[in-house]
Amino acid sequence: MLLSWTRADWFGNIRGDLLAGLVVALALVPEAIAFSIIAGVDPKIGLYASFCIAMITALTGGRPAMISAATGAMSLLMVTLVRDHGLQYLLAAGLLTGALQVLAGYLQLGNLMSFVSRSVVTGFVNALAILIFMAQLPELTDVTWHVYAMTAAGLGIIYLFPYLPLVGKVIPSPLVCILVLSAVAISMGLDIRTVGDMGELPDTLPVFLWPDVPLNLDTLMIILPYSASMAVVGLLESMMTATIVDDLTDSESDKNRECKAQGIANVGSSLIGGMAGCAMIGQSVINVKSGGRGRLSTFCAGLFLIILVVFLGPWLSMIPMAALVAVMIMVSIGTFSWESVLNLRHYPLSSNIVMVATVAVVVATHNLAYGVFVGVLLASLFFANKVSHFMYVASSLDEDGSTRRYQVIGQVFFNSAEKFIEQFDFREVVENVVIDLSRAHFWDISAVGALDKVVLKFRREGAEVELIGLNDASSTIIDRFGVHDKPEEIEKVLGGH
Repeated sequence: MLLSWTRADWFGNIRGDLLAGLVVALALVPEAIAFSIIAGVDPKIGLYASFCIAMITALTGGRPAMISAATGAMSLLMVTLVRDHGLQYLLAAGLLTGALQVLAGYLQLGNLMSFVSRSVVTGFVNALAILIFMAQLPELTDVTWHVYAMTAAGLGIIYLFPYLPLVGKVIPSPLVCILVLSAVAISMGLDIRTVGDMGELPDTLPVFLWPDVPLNLDTLMIILPYSASMAVVGLLESMMTATIVDDLTDSESDKNRECKAQGIANVGSSLIGGMAGCAMIGQSVINVKSGGRGRLSTFCAGLFLIILVVFLGPWLSMIPMAALVAVMIMVSIGTFSWESVLNLRHYPLSSNIVMVATVAVVVATHNLAYGVFVGVLLASLFFANKVSHFMYVASSLDEDGSTRRYQVIGQVFFNSAEKFIEQFDFREVVENVVIDLSRAHFWDISAVGALDKVVLKFRREGAEVELIGLNDASSTIIDRFGVHDKPEEIEKVLGGH
């Protein structure tokens, strides 16, 4: 894949991208450490991964302004592999995950996003907003009043600072929040939880590390199920996040190119001892809200992250978690689609059910793939049911009473096949039956089977049946799978009965 070096992507918003990148880097530290702990590996595994994935996705053409790094969704899939086989197998699984994602990009699987309805995307966004907020609750439980005061002050800074003249629109308010609260906590010597309490920060740069596992079929069989799961979940979360960033920035992204970029990034992460990752909606929203618009913001987020943890670790470790909690609460509030709640009274019931079901499943399972799968499945079922209602059959009898003409209008498929059959009167005594299909379309073998049943029933009653107006697509599937015009096939069917 060619590196992405367009001037607009890299140098069209230098100041905004640099400041946004710094804010995101600070917000990535506790997240990367927490996700490493979830996966059962050393904190440096998540930090190295976040640094590498962010920089590589920026270079290889990922969605501009979108942040990719180590994530909770991916970490949950790694727990069993790390526990049963160790870190080296995790790194090998990351390599295979990346390869599968690159393959998905070349197979144009990013186009499958067109099957995800707006209700599913809204449900996905709302569920992530809820999960982001819930993830902050441990930092606000069983703590002193100082933590609540600092968090409230941080939210005040985030929301009020932009209204200050001159500087309010120049410096991202989340960055001001982190710097001010850190200065207050250090100067006052407050005994509150800090980034350093999350885990030990690495003090060296990562090095090339090929996974120390046997290169045989047994290894492949061990890592393949985990790699396949991580590839699917990683791409799903990345595609959904890219769609959200598209909306936030009023721009378009290449989903297939994003698949390749995510894959290359995961290969690179695994080769320096990092875990596999994907796009992060929380950090992506922070980036956009802080003024990030180009690839430079994503690249700088990774670059600043490694500089902070390796060279400025002692200072970084003193940042109070309350400051970062305030930033993530801001992300949660800004991410949640409040409009979707107001629209519950106006939108169709089916759309509301899809949205709420997606939220419920994601929040209950903490698995984005399950939630999106349920949402897409429900949306498909509702769509099929709705389309089937627009299929009907009109009929008329010729003046001489010998010919009944049926006009079929709409889509005939598995869900409307029975309704299609019910529209015909097989007990009426007529010599000829003309079925006009010029305004109908037959989609599957269920529809073809229904047509066969109608034609054969009329013929058993002694009527001559003529089909007219078939379009090319319907004609092709009927010619291939229909039996009403194939005497030998009819004989087989009747013999089978």
